[in-house]
Amino acid sequence: MTLATSETVFTYGSPQLKFGTGASAEIGYDLASLGARRALVVTDPGISATGLPQRVAEQMKTYDVEAVVFDGVHVEPTDESMRAAVQFARENGPFDAIVAVGGGSSIDTAKAVNLLTTNDGDLMDYLNAPVGRGLAPAKPLLPLVAVPTTTGTGAESTTVCVLDVLSLKVKTGISHARLRPTLAVVDPDLMMTQPAGVTAAAGMDILCHALESLTARPYTSYERKEPSQRVPYCGANPIANVWSEKAISLLATSFRSAVANGEDTIARGEMALAATFAGLGFGNAGVHIPHANAYPIAGRVRDFHPKDYPGAEPMVPHGMAVALTAPEAFRYTFDANPGLHLRAAHLLAPDVLGSGPERDRLPQVLTDLMRDIGIPAGIGEVGYVAADIPDLVEGALKQQRLLATAPKQPSAEDLTGIFERSITLW
Repeated sequence: MTLATSETVFTYGSPQLKFGTGASAEIGYDLASLGARRALVVTDPGISATGLPQRVAEQMKTYDVEAVVFDGVHVEPTDESMRAAVQFARENGPFDAIVAVGGGSSIDTAKAVNLLTTNDGDLMDYLNAPVGRGLAPAKPLLPLVAVPTTTGTGAESTTVCVLDVLSLKVKTGISHARLRPTLAVVDPDLMMTQPAGVTAAAGMDILCHALESLTARPYTSYERKEPSQRVPYCGANPIANVWSEKAISLLATSFRSAVANGEDTIARGEMALAATFAGLGFGNAGVHIPHANAYPIAGRVRDFHPKDYPGAEPMVPHGMAVALTAPEAFRYTFDANPGLHLRAAHLLAPDVLGSGPERDRLPQVLTDLMRDIGIPAGIGEVGYVAADIPDLVEGALKQQRLLATAPKQPSAEDLTGIFERSITLW
């Protein structure tokens, strides 16, 4: 029998999940159940200042689990900050489990620490090609418990670790199934103090995760792979689509409310659930053009300082960077599957009656939302001008792992047009 030349198999993976108010109080029990006796807690200075990581570490003692806290995570991690975290772990280890408490920056740093304290080599060996060598880990990793404190990245569900490579001024990452956390502990109570600006930017990351995975290239459109060639991002598939659609529906009812009123417990809970669902979707199907464009937008920032983000360093938060070209990216991909783009627009704004060209429906729904929650009106508002676009396109083209998942394969000219039309969105 001759095998088909197109792919007929998709894969699906996810961490164990514990969700709900008070779930974070059970981490010691969960670690003991995994056989852990000494854990590294990875967090950032802002979260550390709240005392949460210390409470998590103290609670572990009830179950005879010793904890060491590293609170030096850099918001929007860099290769330098991740190497510093790895060095701390090597000097203070060994550990038999890792706990990440924080946003995507803490969870991604914990993934890198886990990889580089269990496997040989340097960070550059594992970064996605062409930035790094794209090697796969040869040895198993430690159990990793991810405890998100922001509603956005979905990093607690995924196999991806994202960082800025400072010398190259590019954002890239590592992707391998072994990086996926063993357990995701999602406690909406931990997200109640998230400021409005952070909620808005992180929420756009949730939304774009869901939209990009839903509209991604179908798994059946790839050439058939050998078992050893299959990767976590396998393209849109029936199971990932269910999670992505549900995430969009939850955002339709909760996103604006969570930004406007951070004490809205129902909206906060729905946002937390949406982030988890979107992570379960894109962590298997993949993301595409908006995320590829986001990497150079964040990596080449000069002097933009976003609302509600502490620190003197300029930055474009990841979710904001993703959002800034999303309307034009989805206008470009519309032809690949018009019905799916229209369905996404309807899920996000079910009460909005469409008018005008169908191609504009999803971009319009997105820009209306971005305006309402205070996202900048394009890359121009975060400091980019037309003369910067060639460099932005060059940076986006380096993200071939992501662009390969797009339902239409963009050329340099296509990406140039998306960036040009995204200088001012409204």
